[in-house]
Amino acid sequence: MSEEELIDASRLAGVPDEFQRLWTPHRMAYIQAGPQVLRDACPFCAAPDLADSEGLIVARGRTAYVLLNLFPYNSGHLLVCPYRHIGQYDEATPEEVAEIGVLTQIGMRVLRTVSRCDGFNIGMNQGAVAGAGVDEHLHQHIVPRWRADANFFPIIAKTKALPQLLGEVREAVAQAWPA
Repeated sequence: MSEEELIDASRLAGVPDEFQRLWTPHRMAYIQAGPQVLRDACPFCAAPDLADSEGLIVARGRTAYVLLNLFPYNSGHLLVCPYRHIGQYDEATPEEVAEIGVLTQIGMRVLRTVSRCDGFNIGMNQGAVAGAGVDEHLHQHIVPRWRADANFFPIIAKTKALPQLLGEVREAVAQAWPA
């Protein structure tokens, strides 16, 4: 190759070599915002005021709702949130606790249907010290898991490969959610 060809090739987005690249430009918003996205506004208070497709909401209940995680651990990663801005589980009313539980069960059933997952990680991180990215607003994670979903990416490269776009997942889950 001539020097001119090397210069031109260096300007290309993906210069061919032996490495495989996983392009995830959507993660840049999270990286640039730091550990707490939207520090000035609670994303879980803002989402219900948006159109469901814009807020990534798949189902709405009376005291709580379900949306996709904007920065998912796996495709189909759902969050169940009360509408009220509370930070801890013990601040939730009995009605909120019951509806969060029911929505979690429905979410699991829907994800089994839509994604044919083999299991789930379900949990809440209470407070920043416990790993909550948005610690001011209670939310429960429903993370679908598959037997073959773990590979070397998370361990070596701290990267998670997500095979579907958020909009596609939201549409599938919302359509499969029982009326």
